[in-house]
Amino acid sequence: MKTVHLAAGLDSGDTAWLLAATALVLLMTPGLALFYGGMVRTKSVLNMLLMSFVSIALVTVVWLLAGYSLVFGDDAFGGLIGDLGHLGMAHIGPDDVSGTVPTMLFSTFQLTFAIITAALISGAVAHRTKFAAWLVFVPVWALLVYVPVAHWVWGPGGWISGRLGALDFAGGLVVEIASGASGLALALVLGPRIGFRKDAMRPHNLPLVMLGAGLLWFGWLGFNGGSALGANGLAAASLLNTLVAGCTGLLGWLAVEQVRDGHPTTFGAASGAVAGLVAITPACGTVGILGGAVVGLAAGVVCSYAVAWKFRFGYDDSLDVVGVHFVGGVVGTLLIGLFATEAMTGGAEGLFYGGGLGQLGRQAVAVVVVAAYTFGVTFLLGKAIDRLMGFRASAEEEMTGLDQTVHAETAYDHGVLGHGAPHNSPAVTKDRSPSA
Repeated sequence: MKTVHLAAGLDSGDTAWLLAATALVLLMTPGLALFYGGMVRTKSVLNMLLMSFVSIALVTVVWLLAGYSLVFGDDAFGGLIGDLGHLGMAHIGPDDVSGTVPTMLFSTFQLTFAIITAALISGAVAHRTKFAAWLVFVPVWALLVYVPVAHWVWGPGGWISGRLGALDFAGGLVVEIASGASGLALALVLGPRIGFRKDAMRPHNLPLVMLGAGLLWFGWLGFNGGSALGANGLAAASLLNTLVAGCTGLLGWLAVEQVRDGHPTTFGAASGAVAGLVAITPACGTVGILGGAVVGLAAGVVCSYAVAWKFRFGYDDSLDVVGVHFVGGVVGTLLIGLFATEAMTGGAEGLFYGGGLGQLGRQAVAVVVVAAYTFGVTFLLGKAIDRLMGFRASAEEEMTGLDQTVHAETAYDHGVLGHGAPHNSPAVTKDRSPSA
């Protein structure tokens, strides 16, 4: 048997935990595919699944070529972007260590975050996106939007964490707000679906939605707990905060449904849990258990109302990326300014723990800057792709369904599921938020 020597500084326990967490986070993207796939109509299920799965491949290539170096390479331009010293993962071998884990493992863990962030955007433009345009959009978006923001927040010398002092433990700014603002921009570029605000567009498979939500929740334990980058007390606290916030988010959404609509729903339970998990993502390593519970509850309540904004303001965010991920990300990022504790942060404190308004102000500045940058660049990128090759599927493709017209496949071959319920079917009732 070959003798294995541990590199200096490497901790086997930390490495084992991050290996598991990396697998958990990667599983979130197939989970997201099922979550989104259950929400759409039968005629575009496979297209929705594939948009998530192909994001895994596209972002991985971009990350290995340049993404990792630009995010975690030495700072090159005053906190704005990293250098190209690790272009193509150059100068990184199996014995290189980042902290107490192999650099290759650290890079792979961070890659899984970039993957799901890109995949999240697809929910905002479901049913009407050219698949070829999506193949172009994802890698370019990853380089122009995700990479700079990730460096600002997590990279060495990044200005949001280093100079501004805003806190984002696991991705409220980098993942949730970035994907939500980008989803809104892309939804505006493509325009609303045919029949938006007229036809019922209910989720076709709620059990699939629940399965996807369960896989997301499972993976989120690695998403947040793994962000401690070690098998330690901070990882345990982050993991528990994640569980608690998912629970209170679920209960908050169901409470709103009971009071507002007279009945709690499975869809509401899945949406509420995800909203709570979104909000705790930036805060899980900065707040105590009470703060985690409040963050999740606030997100469940606020997001349950925010998903209806698209009908009021007229933007067609198909699967509520804005209402859940953007709004939930804002809620969690801002509440750090109220509930951050020195026991978790090692220094910074929120207003309710004697820290004054300073941290809240820093969190607010970070939210505004990241939202504005990601929205603006994504909007311009979407317009450019639309001008060059067209971003929206044709009306005929949209009405027939992207599964048949683009992929020459159908998810269901028999019965009413094979064709989609007609608009005048008794099975189709009034559309209900959070998803159309």
